Amino acid sequence: MRHDKNIVFSISLLIVLILVLVGIVAPERLDGWTALMHTNIITHFGWTYLLSAFLFLAFCIFMAFSRYGDIKLGHDHEKPRFSYFGWFSMLFAAGMGIGLIFWGVAEPMSHYLNPPAYIDDASPEAAKFAMRYSFFHWGVHPWAIYIVMSMSIAYFSFRRGMRPLLSSCFYPLLGKRIFGPAGYTIDILAVFATVFGIVTSLGLGAMQINTGLASVLPFEATFTSTLAIIGVVTVLFIISSMTGLDKGIQLLSKANVMLAITILAFMLVVGPSTMIMNIFISTLADYASSLFTMSLSTNPFRGLEWTQSWTLFYWAWWISWSPFVGLFVASISRGRTIREFVTGALLVPTLLTFVWFSVFGGAAFELELHQGAGIAAAVAEDVSTGLFQLYAHYPLSGVLTVLTIVLLVVFFITSADSATFVLAMMTSGGQDNPPTSKKIIWGLTVSATASVLLFTGGLEGLQRMAIAAALPFSAIMLLLCLCLLSGLRYEFRYERNKTPLPGTDAERDAS
Repeated sequence: MRHDKNIVFSISLLIVLILVLVGIVAPERLDGWTALMHTNIITHFGWTYLLSAFLFLAFCIFMAFSRYGDIKLGHDHEKPRFSYFGWFSMLFAAGMGIGLIFWGVAEPMSHYLNPPAYIDDASPEAAKFAMRYSFFHWGVHPWAIYIVMSMSIAYFSFRRGMRPLLSSCFYPLLGKRIFGPAGYTIDILAVFATVFGIVTSLGLGAMQINTGLASVLPFEATFTSTLAIIGVVTVLFIISSMTGLDKGIQLLSKANVMLAITILAFMLVVGPSTMIMNIFISTLADYASSLFTMSLSTNPFRGLEWTQSWTLFYWAWWISWSPFVGLFVASISRGRTIREFVTGALLVPTLLTFVWFSVFGGAAFELELHQGAGIAAAVAEDVSTGLFQLYAHYPLSGVLTVLTIVLLVVFFITSADSATFVLAMMTSGGQDNPPTSKKIIWGLTVSATASVLLFTGGLEGLQRMAIAAALPFSAIMLLLCLCLLSGLRYEFRYERNKTPLPGTDAERDAS
């Protein structure tokens, strides 16, 4: 049987375009629907995001240290397609990118000024809490979510010879039904989650690029200028997507990681280096010692609203990103063992993320606590201004702002580039080189969706759709873990150990 790629493409595109059309014709109604849906999901099912993310992390650790760790995501003698630097660069660009730059200063400052109800705001305890939870939200949990998805796709496609689609991973559970309505439904949900996961990130990036440009150029940051930025960058990432994975995405990812490290090193040198290192070490210890408690804490008695606004949104965001990041990371991880893949993807990007928050969050705290810079108040008024408020207190602030805008634009391009590549692949039956026409269609659709959601509900509208898209996907990903485990057990029992297949003559003879 074969997969009808046009069914997934047509239905997925139709659903997204209907939502975009409703947003244009009746923005208030779309905003009301998303608000109602968001409230019900968070109130009744928010706990499932916490539990699911914790289970994904436990599953990844088990896979790395189990007997399955030596299995290659590819054929036994296959070599990795990319160098470690190229691999880590694309991992970081696809998995974090814009969001990390947007929240590097804004999140610690937001938690500091508005912590949960059981912590006094603007206190030393609030500062400690702010850094610990910034680490938590951007630490090992999101990468565990990505790894579950990418490891499953890589195993069933590169080692078992199936198409690189999410539905292929459910063969142990569904069998040949993956080529029918059940498989189509899984792939359509993957497309839906990918679209609304990526538009959230692109919306954040466009807002921050807009704010940064307004701080160095004589114009006012408005919704119209945000739309203009989305339009220009859309053209750039569609051009980039036509150059393919080896050239466009890898080259841009490497350049962006080098630029990010340059800005990071400059801030570490000119900033309060001692305070930054103290924050890094103490927060790392804090994070490690309280990881289990944070992983399963919903704060039901005091602080539930804060958990719903922050942690549950993040977990939903990561889950909604997982089909896109999972398929993309799978495509760049062929030839690596499960152990190498899990440890590399779980630890290296996470460590860089912790350093990023320590440098930028630490520098902001030094100004806030010792000089009364008012960065937290500025973030509370407009969350996209945090990083540029920090730069204003350092030498070469104009240069730093311009370099950061370049960094944001390139991250925007690489994220959208990767997303359009993956969306085109998912709606082309898993083709390694999907048609250019589908890349263009999905590129325009993603940009239009981001624009409409920003128009109808701003940042909240983007967050609501990410949370909604993630709910059915949590259940799909839990089943994904079982399917991957089933496939690995089958390989060990019937292929590696030569145990006769059940119900065959060989099994009867052996017994």
